Amino acid sequence: MTDQTPALRLEGIVKTFPGVRALDGVSFTVMPGEVHALMGENGAGKSTLMKVLGGILAPNEGQIFIEEQPTIMSSPMNAKAKGVVFIHQELSLADELSVAENIWLGELPKKSFGRVDWTKLYDETDAILKTLNVGFDARKRVGDLSIANQQMVEIARALTVEPRAVIFDEPTASLTDAEKVVLFEVISDLQSRGVGVIYISHRMEEIFKITDRISVLRDGQYRGTLNTAETNEEEVTHLMIGRTLDLSRNAVTHEMGEVALEVRSLSCGDLFSDVSFTVRRGEVVGFYGLVGAGRTEIAETLFGLREPSSGTIHLGGEEVTINSPADAIKRGISLVPEDRKGQGLILGMNCRDNMTLPQVSDLTAGPFVSDGAEVAIFDQYRDKLDIRTPGWRQTVGNLSGGNQQKIVIGKWLSMRPEVLIVDEPTRGIDVGSKSEIHNLIRELASQGYAVIVISSEMPEVLHVSDRIVAMFSGRVMREFTAEEVTEDSLIQAISGIGADKVA
Repeated sequence: MTDQTPALRLEGIVKTFPGVRALDGVSFTVMPGEVHALMGENGAGKSTLMKVLGGILAPNEGQIFIEEQPTIMSSPMNAKAKGVVFIHQELSLADELSVAENIWLGELPKKSFGRVDWTKLYDETDAILKTLNVGFDARKRVGDLSIANQQMVEIARALTVEPRAVIFDEPTASLTDAEKVVLFEVISDLQSRGVGVIYISHRMEEIFKITDRISVLRDGQYRGTLNTAETNEEEVTHLMIGRTLDLSRNAVTHEMGEVALEVRSLSCGDLFSDVSFTVRRGEVVGFYGLVGAGRTEIAETLFGLREPSSGTIHLGGEEVTINSPADAIKRGISLVPEDRKGQGLILGMNCRDNMTLPQVSDLTAGPFVSDGAEVAIFDQYRDKLDIRTPGWRQTVGNLSGGNQQKIVIGKWLSMRPEVLIVDEPTRGIDVGSKSEIHNLIRELASQGYAVIVISSEMPEVLHVSDRIVAMFSGRVMREFTAEEVTEDSLIQAISGIGADKVA
């Protein structure tokens, strides 16, 4: 195979579902040893195209070529046997099995009479894990691993074969910064071995750091391929959404009201300590810090999911005790969790029922739930939040990530909270929908909501926040106003620089 022979090529791929043409004649090529980004808004067709390549879906039209030889991917196992490995965004692991069993599932090494060769299984698995520099071994139960380490198990699966192409679908969504470094080293090693890497991500900084080319889909159609070194974020964004986004900071255009929430010297074991801050009506307070800084744990404590070890919480000037989410909801605190699919939604349920789930008991007509009342709530927030769905009967799992997030936000807004906490509001959401969520957060503040935004993305927290609380190792390091904060000062604060001058 010459350097000019593609590792794989898709030609004229068409995939339809009832009433939807998800892919409309899409062509895509990845060369040996290149990292090729595939980008597009949620619903653009990226995952569908990769599912066709990975043998999960059969195309209605079109052809797949491996090293210019036509082939049919009849199943994921068949695709893997042909050298195409798909590392999914959604984890697909068996919690009760060991790391080794998960990695080699369906391909366990055997001895005579069909017995599993456990020694070979564990030795080969540990050899793979060593290359990933992870802190667990082959015998570890997968269910006991963190989400980030489970993602590393998914990645380890790709290394059990000699792949021609590896597809990474949002691989860093659950990884720490240190684990991202390891992942990028794995990708670099795959490149050096002549493996083609397809990288799906909404994180522009990653795309421009590790990829060679960028291909863009929009509305199920191929829109073009750019050399990463010769383009910029603005050009890629315009190709993805057909318009230019305003990524500047939002200015405060409304009056802020009284203090809605005040936290005084709040601590929760070893997770965070002596945390104090306020949030006013009409204000967005951003929490920024590295993984493990304690941001999410603060939100969970305010929502009654964790019990504080000391400190007080005040709502509207009154000290309150919050022992459960029911207490928090009653007091007017709502939490949009960072894992919208695992914690915020029931994916197999329709849009209406997801949105009204917390208040079903209040929407009864006699012994039955009032369909009319539920539909009225859904219609109100579908219009208010511009949720794009054919109707309330649509299954939430079929919506794009941005529209799923709007369903979760609508669910809690319908409870009319005093304080809205939004944890990682745009994780796994494309750049166009991300802009809509940011505008929505600002609009909610202008309507008088007190909003807390927790984000791992500096541009996001800078863009939406009126004030920013910088955290490091469970402690508040500094508070910044939107006018005084700089990227350098924020990075210093979350890195613990000047920790002897804690706010």
